[in-house]
Amino acid sequence: MTTPSPDREALRERLLAAAREARHHAYAPYSGYAVGAAVRCEDGRIFAGANVENASYGLTICAERAAVFRAVNEGARRIEAIAVVTRDGGTPCGACRQVLSEFADGDAVIWCASDEDVAVEEYRLADLLPFAFRLPSQPSGDDELILGGM
Repeated sequence: MTTPSPDREALRERLLAAAREARHHAYAPYSGYAVGAAVRCEDGRIFAGANVENASYGLTICAERAAVFRAVNEGARRIEAIAVVTRDGGTPCGACRQVLSEFADGDAVIWCASDEDVAVEEYRLADLLPFAFRLPSQPSGDDELILGGM
């Protein structure tokens, strides 16, 4: 087992702290399962999000997607690392894994921790979603608008 570099360790701690803070803003009156997430983009910015439930469960948004959508709305397009904090160290759901795969490559690291950091597990996105769905690229004259400047 290799020892994490100080930079990687610092990044992990920054992302986990941001996810932990976001978890305090979760709105989870139906499941009681509060989740916080944070993503680090290739330009170094960190965006956090919390899950927001709705009485119509299908309208609920997970913390991971909230963080990704926030990043995208601020102009980010590439995600390098993700942290998720739950009460039991749960991993992203399938929908969140697919959304993450749109903006991160398979080697993106995902740290999952309990709120107390009893154990921090590390995964690669490709390990959690080995067969991500992808559409073939078909460039057109509207690519700049559609891709948002990717």
